[in-house]
This record gives sequence, structure tokens and C-alpha cells, in this order.
Amino acid sequence: MHTMIPFSGNPLDRAANLRRDDAWVLEQLGSVEGRYLAFSRLNVLARAAEQAELHWLESSVCEHLEDGAIPLLLGVRDGVAHFAVDLTSLSDPIAAIGIEGADFADSRGIAVSLPEGDAGILAQARALIDWHTRHRFCGSCGSATVVASGGSMRKCPNCGDEHYPNPHPVVIMVVWRGDQCLLGSGRQWAQQRYSALAGFMDLGETIEEAVAREVKEEVGLEVDGVVYQESQPWPFPSNLMIGCFAHVAGEDLTVDPVELSGARWFSRDEIRNALERPESVEFGLPGPIAIAHHLIRAWTEREI
Repeated sequence: MHTMIPFSGNPLDRAANLRRDDAWVLEQLGSVEGRYLAFSRLNVLARAAEQAELHWLESSVCEHLEDGAIPLLLGVRDGVAHFAVDLTSLSDPIAAIGIEGADFADSRGIAVSLPEGDAGILAQARALIDWHTRHRFCGSCGSATVVASGGSMRKCPNCGDEHYPNPHPVVIMVVWRGDQCLLGSGRQWAQQRYSALAGFMDLGETIEEAVAREVKEEVGLEVDGVVYQESQPWPFPSNLMIGCFAHVAGEDLTVDPVELSGARWFSRDEIRNALERPESVEFGLPGPIAIAHHLIRAWTEREI
């Protein structure tokens, strides 16, 4: 497999068994060795030096949390617990916590500059903070829920229901036939920008069925073969991108105008040229932060 997909490679042990022990979690929160990754409006605290890196804080940052807010356990590394904290309630978090040389950076923008491990931690932490912000009330009885198991779930004290953060699976596929691949252009995208087709999986679908359905809906082609390639966590807000190659027998398109502004076939040489010399072509492809880029590149390298 080629270079690690962005937002993967999280080096933390998520401590699934340990986090169920409330006493152990409290002990880690009280430890002077604990490390805390701060966010504000889902932007991450980082140092944008020659090599960007996440900026971890000491436990004193917890003094600035909103009343009732609890640090979310990300995992353990070298015996040290790592947490995520949300400082969105502070009007000027940098001044409040009194740090220099770091600032809150757009998570998507800085991710490509982070080491692979840092980007993986960022994906987990950002998605987790966003999920807790959106799920403060029980979907069964409407009561306020509370953080449990170190932040890996929320529990309703009224009815006892437990709520877990789940990634939303999305199939994303390079459609191909012979020496050509089919890419689509989203309605909200810049003109002449193309990418792999994609769509959310539906309930009761396999990956293969979802790929076939999405291709049929978006471009009117029948898929006769699906090969899984690789996946990517995508924390905007919490998707799991499932990358595939989808072979089709035909080539005549019926583009869904609600989903796409257009779609077209590209030769392998056209794609290779666009990846290696983007300034020489009149169309754009996704950047390396997205799995679509890696899927498209991998398709050019496949032995058909």
C-alpha cells in the first residue's frame, strides 16, 4: 500500500477496557502527567512551524472549561493519558490559557502539514468533540445526557439509554472501464474540478450494493464488479470513507443533475499527467488530504 492515508495512523491506545473504570479515569484526570489537546470552534491548538505539530497542554487547562464540561479521553501512550478539551466557551482562549507560539488552526488546513500520527489523533479528537456537542440530549426521552466511559459514550440518567458516537459510512469509488476512469463534478464545486463518485451507505446495504446503487443513481451505469482498496476517517464531521474501484460494462452516461454538474471519462494518461503536472491540464483533481486523490492515483498504478 502507498503512503498512509491522511487522518489515519492514530498512535494512541484507546484503552477501551480501562475507560470503563470510572476510578481509573478520575485517576488519569488527576495526574500531573496527563496531556490535553484543546479545540475552539473545532479548530485545533497547534504550532505551525517548519514541521507543524499539535500543541498539548497540562491539566491546568481544565480550570478554563465551561461548567459541567468534562475532558474526553482519547487514549494512552507510554502510560500517559491523552484528553481532548473544548474551549469554545472562551472568547479569547489563547489569552485565557496564556500560551505563546501556538494558535487555533483550521483542522482541515493544518492536517496535511502534521505528522501522520498527529493527524490521526486530530481526526479522533475533532470528531469526538463535535459528536458530544450535537448529542447532549437523549433521543429516547429527551432528557439531558451525561458523559460516560471517559467520553466514549453518553448515558441518559433518566431512562438509562446509552448513546455511542458512530462514524457515518460513505462509499467512494473510481468507476472504470478498459483504460478509462469516470469522474464526476459536484454542483457546488469550481468549474472543471472532478473527483471520484461518492455517497452515504443506506441501512441494510453491503459495500458492494451501495457502490452499485450510487453509480447507477449518479451516472446511470451498471456496476459488474467492486474491489475494495482502502478507507479513511474523515472528521468533517465524522465519516468513514470506504474507497473502492467499480468496474462497469457500458460507457453511455445519464448524469443526475441534482447530484452532479457533470461527469466525463478520462484516459489513464490524462490522469497521470494531471497528478504529476497539474498546471498542464484544464481540469482539477482532489488534493492529497482526500482519499479520492489516493484512489485516483492508485487506479493509474493498477495492473488491469
